[in-house]
Amino acid sequence: MTTEVSVEARIQEALNEIRDAIQMDGGDVEFVSYDTLTKTVFVALTGSCVGCPASVMTLKMGVERAIKAAVPEVEAVEAY
Repeated sequence: MTTEVSVEARIQEALNEIRDAIQMDGGDVEFVSYDTLTKTVFVALTGSCVGCPASVMTLKMGVERAIKAAVPEVEAVEAY
């Protein structure tokens, strides 16, 4: 019997993989939701990421890249 891990669980796992790097700069990322119709993940950047000019880069180059690598069905990652 095969146990399939949910999309949300795989997203959380991907975020856990990069969380240490984000926290080293005083920020954090939290999973908010996954829209199955648009295949979009919504996350909240918190801590020093709020208002940081580099937060867009963190979101697209770090968070989105990590999630898409772990969960190929995800098409986009957006800040909530």
